[in-house]
Formats: sequence, structure tokens, C-alpha cells
Amino acid sequence: MKRIKYVVVALLGITFSLSLAGEKPAGKFSGYMFGDYYYILKNHKTDLQERNGFWFRRIYFTYDRKLNEAFSVRLRLEMLHPGDFSTKATAVPFVKDAYLKYKNGRHQIILGISPTPTWEVLEKVWGYRSVEKTPLDLQKFGSSRDFGIAAKGSLVEKGIVKYHVMFANGNSNKSETNKGKKILAAITFNPAKNIILQFYGDYDGLLDVTSQITAQGFAAYKTDRIRVGLHYVRQIRKKEGSEDLVLDMASVFIAGQMSETLNFFLRVDNMLDPNPKGDAIAYIPFDPTARSTFFVGGLDFTPIKNVHLMPNIEAVVYEENDEGVKPDTDIIPRLTFYWVFK
Repeated sequence: MKRIKYVVVALLGITFSLSLAGEKPAGKFSGYMFGDYYYILKNHKTDLQERNGFWFRRIYFTYDRKLNEAFSVRLRLEMLHPGDFSTKATAVPFVKDAYLKYKNGRHQIILGISPTPTWEVLEKVWGYRSVEKTPLDLQKFGSSRDFGIAAKGSLVEKGIVKYHVMFANGNSNKSETNKGKKILAAITFNPAKNIILQFYGDYDGLLDVTSQITAQGFAAYKTDRIRVGLHYVRQIRKKEGSEDLVLDMASVFIAGQMSETLNFFLRVDNMLDPNPKGDAIAYIPFDPTARSTFFVGGLDFTPIKNVHLMPNIEAVVYEENDEGVKPDTDIIPRLTFYWVFK
């Protein structure tokens, strides 16, 4: 943590010194912050009911620098408050991105910790990561980052067919701890101006006797005023000596513009199988024993450019579990705030 602080202070010092000298900095700093004021109106965990407060769910601080016409680098730090409702801790920075990019025409090669193809396109079309993660991210079906080598670009002119492939550790932005590696690939089609189709798959050899396979399809209609998306994913978790765990999930969302300063969003995710990792989901833990349907909806008010105030409600409705018990519904009203600096 001290080393990261030294890096941040050094970068800020260099930028400040150049500004005093009247010179243009070689790189660019940018970032954003978002968080909520939340109130847990109802929850399947009775001890969480009426909990309320403020938290930052993400703070980004990014440095980008172009080395020449072909090569560029990025260093991004992330900070956030714990969302487990028990840990008292400050927002500790950690490395989110750290990579070297080579670009040649329509193609790129990226080495280091970089975004995975798992939900990069889906998250951009959803457009409200500040409100909630994509379904795969929320349910811990994968990671937004990994350490490895990636290639991405367009197979034809005008970006009608795009690809993103990656060979990585399979341990997100953390250090490697096993022999297994992860292979990820996505192909995206834009058959018409407003249509997006994507197919994705990965294989993760977690350990010598376990592995994980994920496959998903995503379709969207997007214009300047409205976005509609449909998403389906299946994940198979294999372990030697045990029956395969198969998890299926479907999701639909719509977001659109009501006026120059007001937008709306609504999303529904259906977990067709209980998620055994549900209890570990930060900020909104799910009951791990029951199938669930997740709802989030709200408004996005933008008083000035790059500043958003978003009143919204998240809810989780459960079905009966194998023991015939139906967990209580989770209801969390929130005021989400989000701002960008460049």
C-alpha cells in the first residue's frame, strides 16, 4: 500500500512540476468515483435490516501515456469500501490495470493486467456499471481483469466483426497460485448499425482436479435514445469425484433518455439455479440456497456534464429452496452518485 501511495504522489508531483514549467505532461490522468447512500428496508438476513449509510463502491485513478504511434501504456488504481457489512476499513488502493499495448491498424496486442472479454461489451451497452455490475460480474461468474496476453480488433473494415481473445493466469489481477491457466474468447457482430450480437466462451483450469467452462450469448439494440439487451449464460464447474455444478442465468435490460438531463434504466436477472457463492456477493448478498430474480430500476439525473444523481431500488425475490423454505425478499432503496474527471 505504501508503494502505491509513493507512485501516486510521484505521478502527481511530476504533473504539477511540468505545469509550473509551462510544459504539457507526457501522459493523461483521469478517473471517476461512484457510491451510494443505501437503506436496507428488508433482507433475508434479518441482522442486515435497517442498515444504512454511505460508501464508495469504486474509485478509479488512471494514467495513460502514448510512447509512440504504435505503443502505449496504462496504469490504473482502484479503491473501494468493503461491502460485507462487517469490515471497518479505508478504501485501500490496488492495481486494476497495468499493461503495454501495441496497435497496428485494426489490431491490438496487450500484455499485462488488462480487461477480459467476459463482459466488456455487455457492460458498455448496459451503461450503468455505477448502479450495478453486469449479471456475470454480480454473480461471480468471472473477472473483469486478468494477467496475461490478449489480442483484439476488427476482422473486417468498418468493425462489422470484432474479436477479443486472451491467454491468462485465471486469477484476476492477483498473483498466480496454481498450474491452471485460462483461455477466453469473444466475437462480436454488428450486422446493422443498431444491432449488436456477441458470443463468448472461456475455459479455466483452476487446479489439477477442477475446471470451469463458461458460455454466453448477448444481443442488443442500441440507438442514441434507447438501449435494450438480452443475455443468457451457462457455467459448468467441474470437480473430480463430484457431480458437475451447472448454473444458468438469463437477463434483460432497457435504458433510455427521457430528456436532456433525465434518463431511466430497468434490469431483471433470473438465476435459474442457486448460486453457492451468493452469500459472498458484496453490497447485496444473495441467499445461496434458492433460485432468485434480481430487479434494479431507477432514474439518472445529470445536472451538469459528468455528474450523475441516480435514485434507484434493488430487490431480490427468492423461490423455495430444497428444504421448502422461501427466503425473505431483499429490498434496498439507494441514492447513487457518480462523477467523472478528465
